[in-house]
Amino acid sequence: MDTIISVVLGEVITRSIKFFISKSSKPKVSDVEDRLQRVLLRAQVIIDEATGRHITNQAMLQQLGMLRDAMYQGNYLFDISRYQSQDVEDTKDPVVSYSLSLCSVSSRRGISPSNRKTELLEQLQHAVDNLSSMILDVKELVGFLMSYPRLYRQPYSVHLLLSNCMFGRQMESHLVISFLLNTEPHGSEELEVLPIFGPCHVGKSTLVSHVCKDERVRDHFSEILLLSGHDFTNYDLLTLRKRCAVEHQKNVLNTNKDRRLLVVELDGDVHEDAWNKLFSSYKQWVPRHSKIIVTSRSGEVIKFGTTPPLHLKYLSHEAYWYFFKTLTFGCMDPKMQPRFAHVAMEIARLLSGSFICANYTASLLRNNFDIHFWCKVLTFLRQFIHENSSKFGRHPYDLISQNKPVRFWRMAIPSEDVVPYAPYQRSSHEEVPDITIQDVLYGNSKLHGKFEVLSWRSQIPPYYSYVLSCEIRKKKTAGTKRKRSKN
Repeated sequence: MDTIISVVLGEVITRSIKFFISKSSKPKVSDVEDRLQRVLLRAQVIIDEATGRHITNQAMLQQLGMLRDAMYQGNYLFDISRYQSQDVEDTKDPVVSYSLSLCSVSSRRGISPSNRKTELLEQLQHAVDNLSSMILDVKELVGFLMSYPRLYRQPYSVHLLLSNCMFGRQMESHLVISFLLNTEPHGSEELEVLPIFGPCHVGKSTLVSHVCKDERVRDHFSEILLLSGHDFTNYDLLTLRKRCAVEHQKNVLNTNKDRRLLVVELDGDVHEDAWNKLFSSYKQWVPRHSKIIVTSRSGEVIKFGTTPPLHLKYLSHEAYWYFFKTLTFGCMDPKMQPRFAHVAMEIARLLSGSFICANYTASLLRNNFDIHFWCKVLTFLRQFIHENSSKFGRHPYDLISQNKPVRFWRMAIPSEDVVPYAPYQRSSHEEVPDITIQDVLYGNSKLHGKFEVLSWRSQIPPYYSYVLSCEIRKKKTAGTKRKRSKN
């Protein structure tokens, strides 16, 4: 009996010791946050250095892309952990509490509300381990980076970098440049075609314009031509020459460099017969080693390619938050304004990855740096998405990109509806309206009837301005509808 009691007591003592050891050795969230912040800084240094250099090795680019994605994920988790402490503070403000009550930032991305602290700690630790491992893996890569020439002087602000340069498309950019500069051996007569496809406003034209501004590409081609539109049924050689816009041209002294690049932007689907006619006309006109890039929203464009296509997708949620946060806060450190950052995270989630929405919403928030206004914008966006999704069954930004009906109203004057018509883009040489979509939806503009508004003016090539025709109407009341039905 004494032996049994001794064994039981020994087991209890052993388990108690293990329990206290595990409790005392369990890391705190603040400690893991500090480690993650240091690892994120190291990853950022490597990525910034790589972004500023002409890297041609595809394996290095792929490895850097993986490191960049891991950095965005780690940054997102770090921000969730840092801003979730605002939940308690925000309950003291009725406006802020109401705006955030329907959807807590920290309850997303697989974090259970009942056990979110433990699960968040595990995710933070995983992000630390993952990034640390990747940084060790790219140790040799960092040494090789020094051998590649620089692209440009590094700007003094990440905010300026994102405002004036293409974001999140480094890998795709290098792939397109590699296609353009690669010359087939033995003088191949094949006219190569690279298809690029993806949803509306994902950045297809921006990517191609960015590539065409590269000095290596401009040195490689004697002419860069642009052909926009969707009706190619009547394109012969003469029509093709007239319709092409010259984006770049230089005097050719070396006949080996007399080659052209044609960029075709399709607005819709093109029949194969029409494409073959266009392709044949272009082939008659151009010298050897000329190339074609064709962009489209439809994956049907793949069949026109002679090389593997490039499929552009929207940014991941983590990368999009990094982009939106930097645009919104600029050079200001968001951790100095945690309540604003808390609201901004929820707004970013509602924008569905749209670059245009990110830019004009970030501009709106920067120009109205007031927590109550930000919360009103958040509430407005949530209601806008909920009502349109309930009525039409899809996210409103998806409907807008497909020119389908969407219900808008004005935040300042809810009794007025904004009826949008088909959006379109204008080149940098065309005039654009003075009034913006922010003025109509969020401001106190007195305009009524039909007019045009500027959604966004891009600050990077091809410098398109996105214009929307719309009409402001008084909201119909139930009484008005009943009266009309009797007549």
